[in-house]
Amino acid sequence: MEFAEYLDEIARQAAALRAAAVSAGPDAPVPTCPEWRVLDLVRHIARVHNMVGHALRSAPESEGVRPDRPPESWDEVLPWWDDQLARMLGTLREVGPDSPAWVFDMTATSSPIEPNALFWARRQAHETAVHRLDAEHAKAGSDRADAVPSLVFEPRFAADGVDELIVLMVPRKLLRERPQVGGTVLLHAADAGRAWLVELRPGEVPVVGPADEIDTDASLVGTADAVYRAAWRRPSTAIVTGDRTLVDALRTP
Repeated sequence: MEFAEYLDEIARQAAALRAAAVSAGPDAPVPTCPEWRVLDLVRHIARVHNMVGHALRSAPESEGVRPDRPPESWDEVLPWWDDQLARMLGTLREVGPDSPAWVFDMTATSSPIEPNALFWARRQAHETAVHRLDAEHAKAGSDRADAVPSLVFEPRFAADGVDELIVLMVPRKLLRERPQVGGTVLLHAADAGRAWLVELRPGEVPVVGPADEIDTDASLVGTADAVYRAAWRRPSTAIVTGDRTLVDALRTP
């Protein structure tokens, strides 16, 4: 996907998240994140957008960035989030995709990562989209897969999110948790025409390649929207076959 498309998705997903959060109300539980109320969800995404705003103005070699603390009250955090979102998007548009930026440690990924604004545009498009799902489930008051329409995300965007997850996020998770599992997993986003073959090796960065075989130890199959949700441990209609421990090892957080 192109840089401008990611910026459009951030704005689109944030607007949907905000609408669902306001409809649910600050005290509504978030079924997909049981430890959170909607207020906690909004404070989280506001803090993330604030952090990214700082990261975009920080050199890649910086030791890190410290986000500001979001307001505690509902009436204050909503406009604060609006401001952080607008500033983040404004900075992204101003600096362009190749502008150097601080990013968190990505040495464990299965492909090289450029520390630049494009990284953050992609990351925040999907961060915001996944939390949009959380807000939608809070509005529905249910963690059933059918509580939220099954095709919320356009196939190309959802498939891009699956790719980001297994190439960037999963390797970091696996090296942190070091599950003693090994085998191959096929992920197939049917309506996007995309598939990935992931080879898990205990204690190693997973190998991600084209799905040039179908005889795998496990599979996660469905629409791109469904596979995207399932990979992020959100309610989904995707079908899991084979060794579920392998699929669970891939799913994050």
